[in-house]
Amino acid sequence: MLITLSNITVFAQQGKEQTNKTELSIEIDPATFALNGFAFHLRIKPKNSEHLLVGLGTYAMDFPSVLIDLNSTNKDKGWDVRLNQGYGLFGEYHFSEVNKKWYVGAQVAVQEFKIQKDFFEGESKYSNILLMGLGGYTLQPFDFPLYFKFWGGVGYTGKIAGENFIGNAEYDISPILIFGALHIGYTL
Repeated sequence: MLITLSNITVFAQQGKEQTNKTELSIEIDPATFALNGFAFHLRIKPKNSEHLLVGLGTYAMDFPSVLIDLNSTNKDKGWDVRLNQGYGLFGEYHFSEVNKKWYVGAQVAVQEFKIQKDFFEGESKYSNILLMGLGGYTLQPFDFPLYFKFWGGVGYTGKIAGENFIGNAEYDISPILIFGALHIGYTL
C-alpha cells in the first residue's frame, strides 16, 4: 500500500512539473495566405501559468471587398486596400487551460495600409494603431498539440501617420473595427 501511494505521488508530481514549464506555440491564419498575405504568431505560456498566454505576431493581406464595404462610406467606391504590414502584441486568459476551450484577450497593434482607387493614379499609405478586445474558443481534437483557434474581436483604431487620400478622394477610416479569424496552431 505504501509503495502504491509513493508511485501515485511521484506520477502526480511529474505531471505537475510538465505543466509548470514555459510552453511555446506557433500559429498561422490560413485565410491570409488565400488573400495574398501571411500571418505568423508566436505565443508563450509562462512557467507556472495555467491560464495566461502572451505573444506577438506579424501579418498582411489584401482586403476583400466585403471588408472594405463594411464601411458604407467606402462601399462600391473602387477602393483596393492592402494591410501591408501589421505587428501585434497579444494577451489571452484561458478559462480552462491554455489553448483549450474558451478564452478572452486583448491585442495592441501597429498596422500599415496601402490604398489604391479605380481610375486614379498612384497609391497612398497610412499607419494606424489598433486596440482590440477579443474572445474565442480553442479546439484541440487530437492527442497531439495541434489546435484550431476561432476568435472574434471589436477594436478601436486611429491613424497615426501617412495619408488616406488619393487625388481628391478620401478613404474613410472607421474608428471601430470588427474582425474574426481562424488560427491553426501547434504547441512545441
